[in-house]
Amino acid sequence: MLARLPIHLYRIGLGPLFGGRFLLVIPTGRSSGLTRRVVVEVVERDPETRTWTVAVGLGSATEWYELLHQTPQATVQYGRRYYPVTAEFLSPEEARHLMARYRGAHPRRGRRLCAWPASEVGGGREEQRPADSRTPFVRLRAAKGC
Repeated sequence: MLARLPIHLYRIGLGPLFGGRFLLVIPTGRSSGLTRRVVVEVVERDPETRTWTVAVGLGSATEWYELLHQTPQATVQYGRRYYPVTAEFLSPEEARHLMARYRGAHPRRGRRLCAWPASEVGGGREEQRPADSRTPFVRLRAAKGC
């Protein structure tokens, strides 16, 4: 229940309490058509290109990440505003550069992000590696005109 509290805060219009550090991602299942909601930490935000980049800290088997792979179009709530977005998946090279910038700007949060365990990939458990080489990143790009 406590883990879902941020979702409820967004739903009642209290998203600004998170100060721009988090956003609510609302992907839709391709076959079920059901929406899911997850609050994620923004690793990098670029108002000029209207993008938010988030880390998938629990690995690529995370449900919302899989949903974005199936259907890259989603909605995000940032503060009190909703934006239609398209998900772009960063390459491992882009992820390394992004994580280096993030660690430089936020050393404590960067260490915490690197502490998440590795996820199962390809049916077998891979060894634990630093987040900059293992953690998937998603860039959420707002539609033009938003």
